Amino acid sequence: MSIETNILEQIKKYETIIIHRHQRPDPDAYGSQCGLAAIIRMNFPDKKVYQVGENVHGLSWIAEQEKIEDDIYKEALVIVTDTANQPRVDDKRYTKGKYLIKIDHHPNEDPYGDICWVNPHASSCSEMIMDLVNAVEGQLTVPDDAARMLYAGIIGDTGRFMYDATTPHTMRIAGQLMEHDFEAAKINQKLDSIALPVARLAAYVYENMTITENGAAYIVLPREILEKFEIKDASTAPIVPLLGKIIEVKCWTILVQQKDGSFRLRIRSKGPVINELAKEYAGGGHPLASGAFMPDGEKIPEYIKKLDAIAAGYTGESND
Repeated sequence: MSIETNILEQIKKYETIIIHRHQRPDPDAYGSQCGLAAIIRMNFPDKKVYQVGENVHGLSWIAEQEKIEDDIYKEALVIVTDTANQPRVDDKRYTKGKYLIKIDHHPNEDPYGDICWVNPHASSCSEMIMDLVNAVEGQLTVPDDAARMLYAGIIGDTGRFMYDATTPHTMRIAGQLMEHDFEAAKINQKLDSIALPVARLAAYVYENMTITENGAAYIVLPREILEKFEIKDASTAPIVPLLGKIIEVKCWTILVQQKDGSFRLRIRSKGPVINELAKEYAGGGHPLASGAFMPDGEKIPEYIKKLDAIAAGYTGESND
């Protein structure tokens, strides 16, 4: 029995299914979680299916999250999508179900769950949900709204097909989803649009960033800057790709100060592998897209030196 068939058998077995995703969600977290929920609801209308986690205003156009009581978990199947390690799961009750499935596309450094299906070669977890549908050969039908959510997830994690994770298979899945009744162009435009405060912050980033002689770029965004531009941490996501648009930049980091004084690091690369560096700072992720954490700003200079050394040691060609 294939792992996809095994997952479907578990879905068939349980009357209550609760789907989680990671904290501080992106479009793929929402798309894979809520797209899978919509697929299950359509194919098994008698089942009780919930999508849980904190509601994020900027992603409410994809789907809304639900609040449920603890006792619903008692006999439930719990599925966690797009979440590499357990500390990042949004809503810690995910362990209270009867059976747990992990579906993810990050490096499998925390193989939790009774079933752990991880494909680090997939562009996104949303792509994997369609792989599940296709693998079970006609046993699952995809409603139009689920197709819309999954397409948004793929677009989000591939940067509208600009990132290295985009494969011919990714494009075939995207084409399959586009055959459904939703406007793909509007989703592309939605994910490419920014609010005026973010546009002003983008100007600040370009004016104040630093690029080392080896092609490592960075900018620190302290709380006072976020407050000046009336920006919350969740709204800084559109800023992340900006430094990578500069030809001379090989890898880069946006360091965003949180309310408690800690820093969230968004680390990206055009070629140099940066996820091992992320692990040194309580993080991890993909080789070219990772996140990390610092309790304060004390180690920022040390971190920048390491990022610069990674850029200096890279001999390949960046995707400029």
